[in-house]
Amino acid sequence: MLMQRFQSTYIPKQDISIDESLIGYKGRLGWKQYIPTKRSRFGVKLFQLCESESGYIWNSIIYTGKGTTFHEDYENYGVSTKSVMTLIHELKNKGYTLTTDNYYTSPELAEILIKCKTDICGTLRANRKGLPPLIKSSKVKKGEVLAFQKGKICLLKRTDKKPILMLSTLHSTSMVTVESKKSKSSKIKPAVVADYNNTICRVDKADQCLSYYPVARNQQRKYYKKIFRYLLSQAVWNAFVIFKKNGGKMRQVEFRMKLIERLIEVTVCNPATRRGPFPKSEENVVRLTGRHFPSYVDESESRKKSRKCVVCSLKINENGKRVRRESLFECKNCNVGLYVAPCFEIYHGI
Repeated sequence: MLMQRFQSTYIPKQDISIDESLIGYKGRLGWKQYIPTKRSRFGVKLFQLCESESGYIWNSIIYTGKGTTFHEDYENYGVSTKSVMTLIHELKNKGYTLTTDNYYTSPELAEILIKCKTDICGTLRANRKGLPPLIKSSKVKKGEVLAFQKGKICLLKRTDKKPILMLSTLHSTSMVTVESKKSKSSKIKPAVVADYNNTICRVDKADQCLSYYPVARNQQRKYYKKIFRYLLSQAVWNAFVIFKKNGGKMRQVEFRMKLIERLIEVTVCNPATRRGPFPKSEENVVRLTGRHFPSYVDESESRKKSRKCVVCSLKINENGKRVRRESLFECKNCNVGLYVAPCFEIYHGI
């Protein structure tokens, strides 16, 4: 339901990306994963599809080992291909450009995506099936480029600090000049490498921003609570992205504070989860916010100069009946009668 809401709320731009995310968890769990490149390293793995520019999370799959739910049309493929095709299923045949890392990229996936009118660009592992033997065995010197073309699929091997394999269905072997920010010099690189570097730096944007304001508790023992809190974080992040796209000027921390204040103002507590002993009519949690002061009850023709104390009225006497006590004071902001002490403090506390 949550992913359906994410997808119906916003349509991503042309450039999208798929990467892994990790919900930190060190408890006992059969499908707990280890990803050394992630900050938490151990936890529940998710496959995520995001808009490259903004980091909007458009779709997610929670990886639960053999029990992971993929789309039935892709059951005969490997996990990496199944995960990509399931995530992108609703975006097929719409001309999107997908960026992936070497866990997902393969000639097999590229051929499937070409049939779905979707381009792909990403790094490639040398042990993937379908690669030319020469591209695996050839040693490329620094500055040299070895390339192969098959239809739309372009394979490219170059050496910078180490050998790098690239696959793209929208690039050729053309070269571009790239300015280096650190050394303030220019380098000539293949266009596919330059475009990949510009896109991949934004792939982890959602994960990075979510890590600044974690919702999950570090000592949470229940994995499903960890997952719920992470999904809640996704919803807040996506709301912030939509807010920014509609011209919002707040920083993320300011947006979150405004969201919390608004939820407190409009939310009515569920009686099943209520901790306090207050009646249903008084469950609006505005009583927990702002500045409240006691004042004398105003006398009028329709009302006497006292009101029933809502805290005292919840007490039961020896006969099993509710106690009715009248107070000369009230909270005008909450519109309830209260004794100054201790009822005023009890009512406005948690």
